[in-house]
Amino acid sequence: MARIMTDAELYETDFYAWTKVQAEKLRRLEAARANLDLDLSNLAEEVEDLGKSERSALRSHLRRIIEHCLKLEWSPAADPRTGWMESIVDARAEAEESISPALLRDAESYLPKLYEQARRKASLGLKAHGETAAASTLPNQCPYTLDDLLRDDWYPTNRHGLSE
Repeated sequence: MARIMTDAELYETDFYAWTKVQAEKLRRLEAARANLDLDLSNLAEEVEDLGKSERSALRSHLRRIIEHCLKLEWSPAADPRTGWMESIVDARAEAEESISPALLRDAESYLPKLYEQARRKASLGLKAHGETAAASTLPNQCPYTLDDLLRDDWYPTNRHGLSE
């Protein structure tokens, strides 16, 4: 039988999950009309918002990684490739700082939506640089796994045979 983590252990290993648990505990205290000199309702909201901020940051990093992976894979341009790769490295480093099991599950379930958003941005960027054909060939479904997107030194193969 799996051991249940203490609040302190959960805080250290999965901050996002911790914020959800703590917000729920604060709401239960409020519902029980605990005689505490605390603004339990707003405390619960603020704690929950901390977790939402972590989730939003990870989603933003993943959108940027996806956008630049699409450009690396589909753009025939040779010049901005290093910049896209640098952006991916930065986003992966930022994501690594806050990633947790609960956030990974969230990202996995939200990946289709993140892909749709990143695809739109990549398409606009390609079109802005006269790469309309590349923009029109971007796949409708995400061709990348979450593991690929977060794995150091992984980049998609360029469709035009350009070396990285």
